[in-house]
Amino acid sequence: MTAPSGSIGPTEVQVSDAAAPVLTRWFKIMDSAAPEEILDLITEDFAFSVVFSTGANGAADFAGGRPELEGYLQQRERGVRTHVVLSAATAGNDELVVGEVRRGSDFEATFVAAARLDGAGRVRRLMIGRSPGVDFGSPAPVPAPPAPISRLGTATRRAGRA
Repeated sequence: MTAPSGSIGPTEVQVSDAAAPVLTRWFKIMDSAAPEEILDLITEDFAFSVVFSTGANGAADFAGGRPELEGYLQQRERGVRTHVVLSAATAGNDELVVGEVRRGSDFEATFVAAARLDGAGRVRRLMIGRSPGVDFGSPAPVPAPPAPISRLGTATRRAGRA
């Protein structure tokens, strides 16, 4: 699938793994030859929901605990899609990421993910939403702060014009 109209298109963005280390690792594992290794990252009371836009105002929701995650992993295509994290943050025990799913180098969908971690850094709760309807592309550039205004310089310029 190509990116929606007005899309920024495929980009390569370097996001520090430290910004959301568990979710960043999660998506790297999902894209590996052994995605079932994410099962090592979850707690005994793990619960999740992965909601996929299916177009025409529809959605599919994979939800549950460990057994449902195992089922999700079994039905998932391997080695076809990759996840590119565009931005990431951690707030307390919560990690958040925004990224894009690619099929090869082509944009397929934008995803957002939120994970709540236990004290050992394992995932207790996971919510992922995915839609092809909007492409975040690369993060918006952070504008440079305005140059400081020197009061002395302003006064000097005013004095010079008088």
